[in-house]
Amino acid sequence: MNESAERATADELRERVKQGYAAIASDAAGGCCGPRGGCGVRSDAAELAQAIGYDAHELAALPEGANLGLSCGNPGALAGLRAGEVVLDIGSGAGFDCFLIGPKVGPRGRAIGVDMTGEMLARARHNAARYRERSGLDNVEFRLGEIEHLPVADRSIDVVISNCVINLSPDKPQVWREIGRVLAPGGRVAISDIVLLRALPEAARHAVEALVGCVAGAELLENTERFAREAGLAEFAVELKHEYLDAMERSRDPLYEQLKTMLPAGTRPSDFVASAEITARKPRVKSCC
Repeated sequence: MNESAERATADELRERVKQGYAAIASDAAGGCCGPRGGCGVRSDAAELAQAIGYDAHELAALPEGANLGLSCGNPGALAGLRAGEVVLDIGSGAGFDCFLIGPKVGPRGRAIGVDMTGEMLARARHNAARYRERSGLDNVEFRLGEIEHLPVADRSIDVVISNCVINLSPDKPQVWREIGRVLAPGGRVAISDIVLLRALPEAARHAVEALVGCVAGAELLENTERFAREAGLAEFAVELKHEYLDAMERSRDPLYEQLKTMLPAGTRPSDFVASAEITARKPRVKSCC
């Protein structure tokens, strides 16, 4: 495939994702990860969040409509946040993780969310007014932009988080390069994402619902580590988590049920897909003398 064809395919995939999440933001969709299932607006969003590690008291303090059930982990907890830090959430959606991060970094810190979907951005900014009212903090902001081209200055971020988003990008190496660019020396990465343990069958890879549902776009774990290291990050570590897929199976999530029909006999989605907690760090620049 030539460069122009690859670009057209990437643009098409990005537009599919954008349309899927615009529908979620507008409450035109249901389920956890797409139009009919996976990561979208769902009635058991709080239950799913608790199953993957969020605290019930923190969830209760969120602005209404911030939790759309889009998470596959809790990167804010994984990051070990400290007061005064500047945190970037790539693919911030309706602001869910940013609103949880804000109180942790306090008035001297900042949580910056970036999302490419205008409808999600509008929802997040609407929620921000309620966050300021409830918390008394004005330390959360949302910017429109693609995660492959972050609207953030070089070396200006202490912590980059992301929650079930990088798998949706058609150019994951570029996302990791951007993470490396915006991180300050010594800055760290805490990402919850869907990864592949082995390649999916062709039918599953090309299902639109699965693409928007954080499955067909997922990358092999070994490639994810390579992308991070090529972007200049070190101390790469991964912990595979089973709570996300377990919760989808218990709820008979439509995406999960659809994916089962596309897999070889005798296999389960967990043989191919996992939720992963990924951490890494940008090395500090050593003094020459």
